[in-house]
Amino acid sequence: MRIRKAVFPVGGLGTRFFPITRAIPKEMLGILDKPLIHYAFEEAVAAGIEQFILVTRHGKAAIEDYFDYMFSHRDCFSVKISSICYVRQNEPKGLGHAVLCARDLIGDEPFAVLSADDFIVGSKSCIGEMSEHYNGANMVATMEVDRSDVDKYGIIDVERKEGSVIFAKSVTEKPSVGAAKSNFAIIGRYLLSPEIFGVLENLSPGVNGEVQLTDALEKMISICGLEGFLISGKRFDCGSKEGLLAATLHVANCNSTLRYVIDRFIGERV
Repeated sequence: MRIRKAVFPVGGLGTRFFPITRAIPKEMLGILDKPLIHYAFEEAVAAGIEQFILVTRHGKAAIEDYFDYMFSHRDCFSVKISSICYVRQNEPKGLGHAVLCARDLIGDEPFAVLSADDFIVGSKSCIGEMSEHYNGANMVATMEVDRSDVDKYGIIDVERKEGSVIFAKSVTEKPSVGAAKSNFAIIGRYLLSPEIFGVLENLSPGVNGEVQLTDALEKMISICGLEGFLISGKRFDCGSKEGLLAATLHVANCNSTLRYVIDRFIGERV
């Protein structure tokens, strides 16, 4: 099924990176020569996405300025991009609320959601691979995590697994280690039915007092189902300092002209 539109929630405060994120958006933090948001855009472009919707807030003008430049130099992307739009999220009320803010621009068609915090490296576009398997059920990118980390993620209760697709019986946002039904975690890539907007607008705040997208997905399992796609790439949590550093080292190590810096540093430390 063709996916034409993608939502990028970029309204978060980035508190784990204070003080630098008091001056620049966390999505503009760089991995070598490109900001995180650029990598997410490249992934969406590779998947054939044409319309880009950024859910933003005050203090995020650097993102708009960046893409003003990028879209005035069309050779920065290799395929047609029809539009980029910005929607304001006046206060950070959670991922579910951010997605709801894009409702009027999505209309009545399935759409993608990409979190720039989740940096995924692979031979194929993650959201592109998901689109190839999308059949109308809500779909989330999924990976196995250590049992000790399940309270950081939305966790799927697995009904069955067929190849790279997991069929969910239920999903729970940030369960305790003892209560988690599995260690299959949702990460920041989604393909969603437009019906989710009707669920989100009537959803009460969940974990951390926020409108949780996971809670809406849970309510929709009986309506259209929920599938988890096991990603083939390597994922880094760039919403943390450790993850951003690891991602930077990984990209540098894959670059023949920069790898020597890492090798030299290791040699000096031995």
